[in-house]
Amino acid sequence: MTMDIFFTDPSDVPLPPDEVRIRQFKAEPWPDGRRVKIYLEVTPFQKYPSGEVVITDISGQPVATASIIETIAPKMEINMHLRTPEPSGEFSASVVLFYLQEFEEEQDGEIIAPPERMIVDEAQTSFEID
Repeated sequence: MTMDIFFTDPSDVPLPPDEVRIRQFKAEPWPDGRRVKIYLEVTPFQKYPSGEVVITDISGQPVATASIIETIAPKMEINMHLRTPEPSGEFSASVVLFYLQEFEEEQDGEIIAPPERMIVDEAQTSFEID
């Protein structure tokens, strides 16, 4: 008897970079009020996407950031630590999903311009800490 194990849904076709989208984005504070669990799910992809997650306080000041560099997994969980003395009140979490365009401009063997981001999707959510 043989057993086939599938790690991906065969009906989920991997998409080219410009069609990759965020399926789900959630932010759930831990009971300690100092950490936040971020859950991010994206559509299947042909090329590994990158992303940036930012949590801001009510005044719009960043209190936590995380970079995702060419993830191989379409489902991600990230624990982020809030950099504020006594976190409380409303917070916003946002994510930008992107691909880096290839280096094209070289001069004498040196790259003269950094790669540009090709943003494919963005999402935002909010949460509260008592």
